[in-house]
Amino acid sequence: MYKGFYKLSRNPFQLNADPAFFFDSASHKRAKAYLRYGLAQGEGFVVVTGSPGVGKTMLVKELSQFLENDKSVIIGTLVTSNVGAEDTLRLFTSTFNISYEVDDSKAVLLNRIESFFKEQAKQGKRVLLIVDEAQNLPKQSIEELRMLSNYEWEGNIIFQTFLMGQDELGKRIYAPDMEQVRQRIVATYQLKPMTLEETREYIMFRLEKSDWQGNPKFHDEAIQEIFNYTKGVPRRINTVCDRLLLFGFLEELNEIDESSTKKVISEIKEDYKNVNSLKKGDSGLTLPGSNEQTMAVSGNLEERVDKLQQSVAELNEKLKKEQALLRKAILIQLDMEDVFADKD
Repeated sequence: MYKGFYKLSRNPFQLNADPAFFFDSASHKRAKAYLRYGLAQGEGFVVVTGSPGVGKTMLVKELSQFLENDKSVIIGTLVTSNVGAEDTLRLFTSTFNISYEVDDSKAVLLNRIESFFKEQAKQGKRVLLIVDEAQNLPKQSIEELRMLSNYEWEGNIIFQTFLMGQDELGKRIYAPDMEQVRQRIVATYQLKPMTLEETREYIMFRLEKSDWQGNPKFHDEAIQEIFNYTKGVPRRINTVCDRLLLFGFLEELNEIDESSTKKVISEIKEDYKNVNSLKKGDSGLTLPGSNEQTMAVSGNLEERVDKLQQSVAELNEKLKKEQALLRKAILIQLDMEDVFADKD
């Protein structure tokens, strides 16, 4: 909705990982260097860990794009990793389009995978598997991937695995019973959130990628509030900034200041609070005859009426904003129709 109002060519803070928006923070740059070092080694495991939203999937997309024109590497990305060992082999074959039957045994699957490896090696190629959300991989599945890394062709390793996952992946890899896997790791790195200055640069970078012309202007105090809330985690920054632009559109703002940012962050916190309440089964309602209802009735009636009036006022305010949003959307649509009519 706000793209037309701010004359942006695309949504600058979309949540899906688009490599066009890859930002080289110090930590992301180092993680990228470790991945490419591992790629140059051409064997074993490379492990990159980090907290949710810190940018691991973006690294996967960036690496895939980097390898697009490299015909010597056959790359496959596995995202659904919460499976058993044998299912891991089936997902592997599906990822690389290796034909198999549903009732094939593990031995048959391994033979098909080995034939695939040899065929690629004869053509001077090697195989790279990237496992995103690898913290979901059970120990047996990681062991299966380790066993696949034993395949060679004329003395050369032809299969390599990159594991990208949350911090618990690191704990699993360094468990006492994972020594054989650790011996195959050629590089490991823990991805970190961004600093305050990097957060500022990240926001400006994504805006400029969307043809931002300085409207809206982000105040320094607003950037500080964004950083305080998000702790420099890219996905959280995207969520806050997207809501800020929507808020700015509704309020027809040309500047995003500290007050606006605090208000939006407060709304996001309230949304999360409501979602968590629903997850816990707390709908905010009480059943007739329950003890909770009896306690509520015995409470201060004036306070309850005040809260009810406040809730009604908040609902009316939200309704006004939604009506304003609808009116603006209709006007934008009419403007677009006029533009196309002029072109015709």
